[in-house]
Amino acid sequence: MEMEQVLYQVGIVPVIKMDCVEHAVPLARALANGGLPAAEITFRSAAAAGSIRAIADAVPELFVCAGTVLTPETAQEAVAAGSKAIISPGLNLETVRWCVQQDVSVIPGTATPSEVEACMREGLKLVKLFPAEVVGGVGMLKALSGPYAGMKFMPTGGVKPGNAKDYLTQKNVVACGGTWIVPTDFLEAGRFDEIEKLAREAAQLRDSVRA
Repeated sequence: MEMEQVLYQVGIVPVIKMDCVEHAVPLARALANGGLPAAEITFRSAAAAGSIRAIADAVPELFVCAGTVLTPETAQEAVAAGSKAIISPGLNLETVRWCVQQDVSVIPGTATPSEVEACMREGLKLVKLFPAEVVGGVGMLKALSGPYAGMKFMPTGGVKPGNAKDYLTQKNVVACGGTWIVPTDFLEAGRFDEIEKLAREAAQLRDSVRA
């Protein structure tokens, strides 16, 4: 399937900062078992590349993405580790162009109409809205849907169980990114059963909108 189809089916993509590579595989299995077979592993720690590699090798059915990718060099490292998509908080055209040239799926961050148009000029049809709640949230998505009818979004930043349905019901939203599914303290303590429960609850929330 195309990346957009995969992300639409997942609906809510857990956004995770990994500090321990050994936790990557049991985490990935917990997410998949809970009904969220995707993860955005952020390059905000030294364990990012190793965690992506471990997941790609041991849990290939999980759509593992690299997040907080700020340079082409980091994108290259992430792809070499097995990342299936590159996600960034902002719009770095060097990184976008490297990904396009390498035929790597890329979802750059946007917060303004001008950035959306810049992504359109690069041939992209799916971008991140970040930080979603800060830049207008659902209202912003509705406003963008008129002039940019062909553009799809993955809002991230401030998306929570209480507002996720509002985002998922927007016609231009493919999926949301959320940090609440994998709390840092749960991950550090290896509480994977509880993470699986949170993933299952998020999947049920998704299914209530998209079933």
